[in-house]
Amino acid sequence: MFNLSGQIALVTGGSQGIGRAIALTLAELGADVAVMARTLEKCETVAEEIRAKGRRAVAVRGDMGNAEDIKAAVAKVGEQLGPISILVNNAAITRDGLMLRMKQHDWDEVINTNLTGVFLMTQAVLPMMTKARKGRIINVTSVVAQMGNVGQVNYISAKSGLLGFTKAVAREYASRNITVNAVAPGFIETPMTDVLGEAARNAMLEQIPLKRPGTDLDVAYAVAFLASDEAGYVTGQVININGGMYM
Repeated sequence: MFNLSGQIALVTGGSQGIGRAIALTLAELGADVAVMARTLEKCETVAEEIRAKGRRAVAVRGDMGNAEDIKAAVAKVGEQLGPISILVNNAAITRDGLMLRMKQHDWDEVINTNLTGVFLMTQAVLPMMTKARKGRIINVTSVVAQMGNVGQVNYISAKSGLLGFTKAVAREYASRNITVNAVAPGFIETPMTDVLGEAARNAMLEQIPLKRPGTDLDVAYAVAFLASDEAGYVTGQVININGGMYM
């Protein structure tokens, strides 16, 4: 596998599910990792798992919908671990509802967290990367950003925005040896998908040529590649991790 020794990663939404798997995988490959989420206790649990692997870790409480939280989180990581060289923008929320019934508050909250928060976090971390003249930024979008889904116009708008954001920032910072890419997971088994009923689960699997859901590690390994030196010539790209659900 890839060697991330000497790298310092910040994983947002890293306290559970895909984010936790990403944080632990980066640590296993040698990176020191900061785990950020809205619940500090959950972040600390993952940080302890990382320390058990022999890597440094810091737990950071922060809401991606809050600009001050983002600034404070980046400052704390810089002080306790050092300059961030890998940023994984994974944190996201859902507030599902049909278009005509969706409240503006639900639209604003999702856009603010899932898209504006990524903008603010990336803006906060970029000075560290430009000074080092190296960095890896990986944004976690979704298969629904490419194919649509009923009842998720706010979520899909934000995740689609990340696709354009990834390409724009990739072009802007390529000359500084900073790569910016995205991963687009499909139906991944996590605690969030455990609530699906059997009928909904089977309907989802019918759309997947590989006939199985993905795992959090399927996503984590793709992120690890994009964070590595081996991916140094990959930028502005989207890796689809969906079992063929969208081709």
